[in-house]
Formats: sequence, C-alpha cells, structure tokens
Amino acid sequence: MKYTNPFISENPWNYSWCYSAMPLTKKRSPDGQSEEQGRYLQANSREFNTVFAYPNNTIKTSKYNILSFLPLNLFEQFQRLANAYFLALLVLQLIPQISSLTWYTTVVPLVVVLTITAVKDAIDDLKRHQNDNQVNNRPVLILKNGRVECNKWMNIHVGDIIKLQNNQPVPVSTSFDFDLFSFFGLSGKTFSTFAATAFGDRPHCIWRPMAHVADILLLSSSEPGSLTYVETADLDGETNLKVKQAISVTSDMEDNMLLLSAFDGEVKCEIPNNKLDRFVGILMYKGKSYSLGHDKLILRGCIIRNTDWCYGLVIFTGPDTKLMQNSGKYTFKRTNTDHLVNVFVLWIVVLLVCMCSVLAAGHYIWELKTGYYFQDFLPWSKYVTSPAVSATLIFWSYFIILNTMVPISLYVSVEVIRLGNSCFINWDQKMYYAPKDMPAEARTTTLNEELGQITYVFSDKTGTLTQNIMIFKKCSINGVSYGNVFDRKGEKVDISEKTEKVNFSYNKLADPKFSFYDNTLVEAVKHGNQQVHLFFRSLSLCHTVMSEEKVEGELVYQAQSPDEGSLVTAARNFGFVFHSRTSETITVVEMGEPRVYQLLAILDFNAVRKRMSVIVRTPDDRVVLFCKGADTIICQLLHPSCRYLQDVTMDHLDDFATEGLRTLMVAYRELDSAFFQAWREKHSEACLSSENRERKIAIIYEEIEKDLTLLGATAIEDKLQDGVPETIATLEKAKIKIWVLTGDKQETAVNIAYACNLFEDNMDEVFIMEGQDFETIRQELRSARHKMKLDPTLESYLLTSKPKPFFRILEEVPNGNFGMVINGYSLAYALEGNLEVELIQTACLCKGVIFCRMTPLQKAQVVELVKRYKKVVTLAIGDGANDVGMIKAAHIGVGISGQEGMQAMLSSDYAISQFRYLQRLLLIHGRWSYIRMCKFFNYFFYKNFAFTLVHVWYSYFSGFSAQPVYDTWFITFYNMIYTSLPVLGLSLFDQDFNETWSLRFPELYEPGQHHLYFNKREFVKCLVHAFYSSLVLFFIPMGSVYNSVCNNGKDISDYQSFCLMVQTALLSVVTAEIALKTTYWTMLTHFFIWSSLAIYFCISFFLYSDGLCLLFPSNFQFLGVARNTLKLPQMWLTLFLTVLLCILPVIGYHFLKPLLWPIGVDKVIERIHRCMRQPQLLLIQPKQKRPTCRRSAYAFSHQHGFGALITSSKTVKSPLYAKRVFSFQK
Repeated sequence: MKYTNPFISENPWNYSWCYSAMPLTKKRSPDGQSEEQGRYLQANSREFNTVFAYPNNTIKTSKYNILSFLPLNLFEQFQRLANAYFLALLVLQLIPQISSLTWYTTVVPLVVVLTITAVKDAIDDLKRHQNDNQVNNRPVLILKNGRVECNKWMNIHVGDIIKLQNNQPVPVSTSFDFDLFSFFGLSGKTFSTFAATAFGDRPHCIWRPMAHVADILLLSSSEPGSLTYVETADLDGETNLKVKQAISVTSDMEDNMLLLSAFDGEVKCEIPNNKLDRFVGILMYKGKSYSLGHDKLILRGCIIRNTDWCYGLVIFTGPDTKLMQNSGKYTFKRTNTDHLVNVFVLWIVVLLVCMCSVLAAGHYIWELKTGYYFQDFLPWSKYVTSPAVSATLIFWSYFIILNTMVPISLYVSVEVIRLGNSCFINWDQKMYYAPKDMPAEARTTTLNEELGQITYVFSDKTGTLTQNIMIFKKCSINGVSYGNVFDRKGEKVDISEKTEKVNFSYNKLADPKFSFYDNTLVEAVKHGNQQVHLFFRSLSLCHTVMSEEKVEGELVYQAQSPDEGSLVTAARNFGFVFHSRTSETITVVEMGEPRVYQLLAILDFNAVRKRMSVIVRTPDDRVVLFCKGADTIICQLLHPSCRYLQDVTMDHLDDFATEGLRTLMVAYRELDSAFFQAWREKHSEACLSSENRERKIAIIYEEIEKDLTLLGATAIEDKLQDGVPETIATLEKAKIKIWVLTGDKQETAVNIAYACNLFEDNMDEVFIMEGQDFETIRQELRSARHKMKLDPTLESYLLTSKPKPFFRILEEVPNGNFGMVINGYSLAYALEGNLEVELIQTACLCKGVIFCRMTPLQKAQVVELVKRYKKVVTLAIGDGANDVGMIKAAHIGVGISGQEGMQAMLSSDYAISQFRYLQRLLLIHGRWSYIRMCKFFNYFFYKNFAFTLVHVWYSYFSGFSAQPVYDTWFITFYNMIYTSLPVLGLSLFDQDFNETWSLRFPELYEPGQHHLYFNKREFVKCLVHAFYSSLVLFFIPMGSVYNSVCNNGKDISDYQSFCLMVQTALLSVVTAEIALKTTYWTMLTHFFIWSSLAIYFCISFFLYSDGLCLLFPSNFQFLGVARNTLKLPQMWLTLFLTVLLCILPVIGYHFLKPLLWPIGVDKVIERIHRCMRQPQLLLIQPKQKRPTCRRSAYAFSHQHGFGALITSSKTVKSPLYAKRVFSFQK
C-alpha cells in the first residue's frame, strides 16, 4: 500500500475577488521614480508586457564611453577635494600680484596625478565593459515563432518562455579578461588568453553548469509529473536537492512547441522582493485561475539537476530577480586610514590659514613700522596703496608658498604604494592553488592596509570552510569497528596517500571515486556476515536518494544532502547497490543479484525527530523497518537487549568523534504483519485529520519506531578545506573573532564549528537562541549575558531607550569561554528595535558565533549591525551568490572560487581559492601593508612639515615678504624626485618581521586592530618633531654662516648659498630619518634611500651649471652656487650638526618608549628577539586537538525530504525506463 500526500496545491476556482487587492497601477516613490504595486504579464506577448516597462536582462556596470570619458572623468576627479584644492592653487599662482612661486611647481604634479588616475579609471572601466559583454552575451534558449532559438541573455524579457537544460555548459571566461595588472604587464595569465585569441589560437574556457538567468514560472519538464530537481547553492549555500513542480494545466504541454507557443496565460503576482521562500501569484488560463506558490518558481542562480529539460515563463528579470534583490547595494569602500588622512588634511588647511594670517599680520606690522619708510629703496607696487592691501596680498602669497604642507604628491604616492602591495598579493606563490590554477587576486588597490586591521571575520560555511564533500570513513557493525589500518605488528597506521586502498573490482557497479582502506570489512561482506549484510542493506534502503542511469552500468545519485549520498555510495561499493525506485518499490542489487523491495511507508525526517525510517516488504515476505538517525535519539528507541552492544558502539562513537567525524546510528525492527496493518490504519486516520495533523502523525511514528535492534553506526567526514582548523586557531591568537553565517541547518553548522575548532569541548557553555517571538529572544539573550558578563549601566540604558545611531558598544571581557548559535527565524526578531543592541553585545562576548538558516539579506544585516555598533574593521568571506550581500556590506570582501560559481569572487575586493590563505592575506600582506602605510604617512607629514615650517622662520628675517627659502626647482622636485625613491623603498619593501615570525606570532597583528601606528596622537608627534627639526634646519645653517667669510675673505652669507645649505641639510635629515624607520635592509632598499642624495647632488650641479644658467637666465639663477658652496667647511659642519641634532631625539625616544610607555606588542617583539638570539627557545607549535564529544551527522534537509513525493506516484519514470529496469532484473 502507498501513502499519498498532496504535492500540488492548485485549485481551479475564480480569483477575481482578489484582483482589486493587487492593483496594476504604479505610484510615485519619494525619489520621484515609479514604484510597482503588482506585476501583471502575459505569456508570449512582448507587446502587452512592454506597456509596463519591466526591466530587461541587460547588465551595465560601465560608466564611460570613448566620447564621454575625458570630460566625465575630469569632472569626477575635480569633485575630489584634494584635486579641487590644487586646481585653486594653480589659479592663484597664475595671478602675478600674489604669485610667490612659478606655475610649474603645481602644474607638473597635478597633471601627473590626473593622468595616472585617468589611466587607472579607463582600465577599470574597460574591465567592466568586458564583464558586461561577457554576461550579456551568454547563450540562452528562447521560444520564438514556434521554435527554440539560441539568443543572448540580455535579450530576455518578462513574458518570454525559455528552455533550460540539465548541466548545460556555459563559457564564463571566453573574452579578454583585461585588468589593471595585465595593463602594466604584471600578470601574464590573462594576457596569454588575449594573445592566443589575437593570433588565432582558441582560448581555454571554464565550463560549469548553467545557473538560471531569471526567475521563471515552471511550465513543464522532462520528468514525471513535470518535476524539476534544482540545486540552490548560489541562493542559500546548500547543495542538497530541492524539487519544483509545474501545475498540471501547463505540465501537459510537455515540450510540444505548438502548445507552448500558443500558451497565452496571464500571471498576476507580487512585486519584486527579496524573500527567497515566498511567492504569491495567480495564473489565469482558459477562463480558470490557479494559485502559484514558491514551489512553482525557479529562481535565478539555481542549477537544474537530474532533469533533461524544462520550460519556464519569465516572471522577474535583471534587478527584479530575488537573487539581485538579495545582493545588497555596493558602497564605495574607503579605509579608516583614508578617513583619518582626510581629517588631518582639514586640520592642516585650518593650520595653514592660521599661519598665513599670522604671517600676513607680521607683514602688516613690518610695513607699517619699517617698510613704509624704505619706499625709496623698496617701493610698493602700483596696486598697493596701504600696508593693509599689501598684507592681504601677502596672505595669498604665503597660502601658495606654504601649500606644500598638503602636497599633491601624497595622493600619487598612496596610489603607487597600494598598487605595489596589491601586486605582491597577486605574486604570492604560497597563495597559488595549483589544482585550479588559481592565484590570489587583489581586485581593488585601495584597501590593502585595511587587511591589517581586521577584528571580525564573517564566514560562509559551505564551500568556504568545507569542501562540501562527505566521505564515508569508518563504521561500527555489531560491536566491531571498521576503518582503521594496522601493520603486521598489530599497530595502528595513519592513512596517507601511500596507503593501499581496498580493491572493489569484484563489484562491477562500484563507484571508482570511493576510497576505503580496511580490507577486513570487505572480507566480512564476501564471507556473508549476516550483520554486515543487514547493515549495508539498511543503508541502501533507508534514504530518499534518486538514481539515474543514462548509460547502462553507470549510476548517478541525486541526494538531498551530501551526507545521504555518501552513505548510499558506501553501501553501493560494498555490494548493496541502490539501483532504482518507483513509488511502490526499491530495487537493490545485492552482491550482484537484483532484489525488489516493496516500499510500504517512509517516515520522513524533520528537525524534531532527527531520524528517518522506511518500512519495506522483503522478497521473502517479511515486513522490516529500517531506521537511521542521531545517536542521542536512536539510543532511546533501542530494545533493552541491545544494552551491551549499545555501550560498545558508543565507545566507538567516542573514538570517531575524537577524529572530528560525524556519527550516525543505524537500527532495524522486524514487524508483525497484523501489527503493521493496525498501525497503517492509524496512520491513515492521522494523515486525514484536519486538526493537529503533524502532532498526531508524530505520535503514530513513535508507536512503531521503538524496540529497535541496533545494527551499528557510521562515521562521515565532512571534509574541511585543508588547513581550516589551523587557520582559525591562528586568527584567534591574533584577536580576530570569527562568526559563521550560513544558510545551512543548525546541526550541520554546529558540527562544522567543532570540527574547525571554532567551538571547543572545554567551553563553559554554548548558548542556543531559538525563540519564536520577541520576548523569548530577549530573555534568552539576557540570560546568556548574565552568565557571561552584565554591564548594569548598559542594561538600564537598553531598557529605557533605543540607542542612537552613533551609539558604540564598548569592548568587554567575558568571565569564561562561550559560544552562541542563533537561527535566521530568531534573528528576524532579534534585529527589531533595541533588541539588536542586546544581540550584538551578547554575541561579541562569545568566542565563536554561528548564525544558521540565514537568508542572504540577513547575512548583510548582521555585518551592518556590527559595523554600526562596534568601531572595528570587518571582513566577509564566501564563495556563493548568497554571500554577495555580506561581501559588499563588510569593509573588506573576500571571495573564494569554490563549487558555487564565481558570483562572490566577482563581487569581492580580494579573491583567494582556499580559506587557509586568509591567514597569509591578513597576517602577512595585511599587516605589512598597514605598517608600511603608517610609516609612510608619519614620514610624509614629517618631511613636509619640516620643509614648510622653515619658510615661517625665514619670514621673520625677510620682512614677511613671502620670499621662498629654497630654490623654486628644489620646491618642484622635492616630493616628486628627491624624496620619492626612499618613500617607495620604505612603503613597498619594509618588513618589521619576516613571514615566518609573522605567522608564528599572530599577536603582532594586534596594533592594527587598535590603530596604534597611525592616529591623532601620532600625527601630533609628527607635527612636534617637524617643528623641532625646522628650527634646527633654519638656525644651524644661519648660525654657521652668520658673519662668516671664505678663505679669500669674501662673505658667504648670501641668499643663494644659504638656500643651498638649508635645502641640502633638509634632504640629509629626512634621508637619515627614513633610514631610522627602515627595519628591513636589502640592496634594493640601500639603493632607493642613498641614491636620492646622489640624484639631488647630480641635479643640483646640472641646474646650477654655467651653460644652463646662461641659456635660460630667467629660470635658472643660481649660477655656480653648488660648486662654490659645497667647498665650504661651514657647509659640512652644518650637515653634521643638523643631522645629529635631528636624529638624536628620535633614537632616544625609540630606546625609552618600550621601557617607559610599553604596549602589548612590545612583549611579543622582545620574545621574538630572544628567539632570534637563542633559537632553542622557539616553542613547538602544539598539534590541533580534535573534538572529543559526539555530534550527530544527521544533517539532511531541514525540510521534509522526498518521502511524501516518492510515495505519491509523481516520480514514476516513463514506460521505456520501467522496461529497462525490468529487463535488468531479469
């Protein structure tokens, strides 16, 4: 007998009453755009659907074209405050009345900046054009004019009927993938593809199964009952199979082109939204109306499996699809360092205005008291009528001359440094993944230093932490443990690649990919051990797997979860091959002999039962119940006679758990026919009950699932990516908190958390938040917070008011080691009102947090929540389209090229191929980039403050006349040539510690999290240091030449000689300063630093040469100054004294700082130095311990499985398929 459960929820009654509830009009939104209130469309009628102006499927992310690039790019660049500031300076310099410097001192740097930025923007936009063309030109099959035509993705419109095929290959990288690095010749991989295309070779394409291009209403398919099996990994991260089914009125059309072309059904449905599990609509066809639910809708991002073909009606396209509605908005990401620099620039501008005002006032006083009486010698210009007018003009003159406090070269240098550090990420061979030929990729050049400041990491689970590959590793059958390998001495041997695998050649239907190493289990099967046979027979029968045999002898399984598929595959290899099923039978090939079992009932899995059972009638007419499930549940259902076997099996489960394996118990019960008949009648009554149906069915299930006989247990390895536990342990030592945000079910996520050491067995407690209403969630959060730590002040604050947007939660230390698990349903309540603050405060006290059953939008909301209430830098890492939202929301988004497509990677800031590479990305590249950038800003502000403030001291001796203290060519070249190479050497190659020490001592990462190396205090230190240095740089040269004469009696205190002495001393001091900041010396570093002095002297001799000064006397006025001044002993005395007096305070500060004002990382640095001196002190890294507690591996679908579907006659194959199975049985 079969038990049916209605699968199609369609009722052909009139829905005209609800038309008024879903109006067709559009209203205006607050921003002035039309807002859709309800979607109305007609199949195969573009003319009708065009009226509503639905968006098409075209993707456009590029900003420019050939004509608009130059004006639009310049307009955008001058919207930046820095560029506008320097443009205004240029305009001021063109006014002769106030210009104190020549125009080229600003024009040359500004043109260089604009050009570099324009080239970078052009290359980025060209890449966007390439990506747009690649996506828009993907092929898709559209029904048009009575036949299926191959068209382009961008030509799909609402109302079209499209055809989707099983595992249809789509090239995703056939066009020239041009990027910034290939433009500079830094990466030959994409360029080789271009070259091959240009010269006639066919480029290699990356093929993957086709992800649906739009949200479509399923009309018909190749499967019985118009079923379509879909994989939703890009939507919710799950690879377990889901089922969609067309309504019967359209399923009858099958693939008849005439019927499909004539189909003119009208659909009235909800507006586009981000709810993945909800769809409400009505199909009106031939005068009748049919309800539509989400089980009829195939979403964009799904991949069809086990279905030859299907046809669908396009409902939502482009930005209206649910996938795109969940993808979140992209915001331009800027680092905290950028924000801080912008603040400092504003401070500097204010300081500059104040200095210019003071100097203008000094000029006014000087003119009033002194200059007014010397007009015969220093006459005023015609446009100067009074000291006040002269002071006003001098204000702008000083504004021009002192503008070097904010040099435009700062922004050029930052871009070059970031580009260089991005190249180092791309070139890192230790982040290259050979199996996929995938190097790490910095997809942005603006966020490198932010990688060194991460405090929270939000990680997806499936495909990010795991490989999503379940492997049958071990089992316990009738008290005997199988799976270990022993040598001849009887000692256990670790399994490696060299270990000999079990030979399954005796089984022609074995899966060649399956590996097992314990021959004793195979021998037990071959010798006919009844308990072993019964164990594998149970695994081959108790499941909801679908099989497919397109080629005789080659079986393909489609399972609801990888766990279930691995168990059925294990039974298959050991000789119990699940071959096929119908609604009433299951065919198993047992040791080469086909046996047909009558399927009487499936007692399906749900989250409460944590088990599933099947009741079958064997070929020898016995009724048997086979059950598998969580060990905590199965143990309660066993017969008392199994007590001893249960204890032995539990010991084996403990052993399995210590290896991180996920365990599952298997049991059976032979049923009396009369008892089963009576139970079946009760079951039928419960199924037909209109009240409390689920509760009554659960009670009926419990009546038969008892007094079970234990068969054994399985141990499955949910294969983590290589190095995941070690990476998480290392990141935790670096004070980085890791939260797992997954769409998977709770039990699976918790198992993975233990396997990868995010949760530990010695934790004080793991809090499970599973409330179903606002009040329950609040009580759970408060209870957990009380156990960890309670801040009474914050508690009272939360009870009385809703926190303001700027409210920040302070960092607290819990009184133990805790974890937290919360599901998406409970999270929806926790994100309401002021409860979100309680959620974030409680979660931040935990060592590890798991959010499960989350939608893509909820993932982004959690990231935004942490950003809102914690002043920290966040990183999100994932591999699927369901992770795009949180990748965009986080400060840093990292995409993994995994099993779920390339969507996450294409939306990310950085792309890696394995989770373990994250520690190199953060602890090495991120930390180095942060330290380099901090040193760069500190040094850059110092050298420019010191350079500029000398003008201030000189103004007192020059009548506040705005006369520069340096040669104008020195001002032009100071930042662009003379000091550029040392800056690049420091900012590209400096390392405080090499990569070995960086990984061995992750605590070195902590300063970046607290912004210790570049902050407002460090900025003030730079200003004070520069103030002191400028005094030394001006007064030491002045004192050395004051009233001094040469050997020949000539005066040497002329303006030009003094300028040369000051600027030479300045360059020597800043070079010595950067040498002190450099901690990693190489030949390249020596060249970059010391060559700057050599270049300065060479250029000085050239600029001050006789020939150049005679040819261009108006531009080169320092005739012979270099050769005359550099011969003077006062010159070298000046250099010695200025360098000595400027660097002595720096050396003293660096020596005393760890002693008088130590920070946490100083202790770590001291440990490293001790280890360098005494290598024997190096600590041996402890081996990561595996968890020791048992955790069920029953991680099948969180929904009811295919049980009801299997027994509802909807999966009956075609007569041809049934005939093939029958002939095989013969």
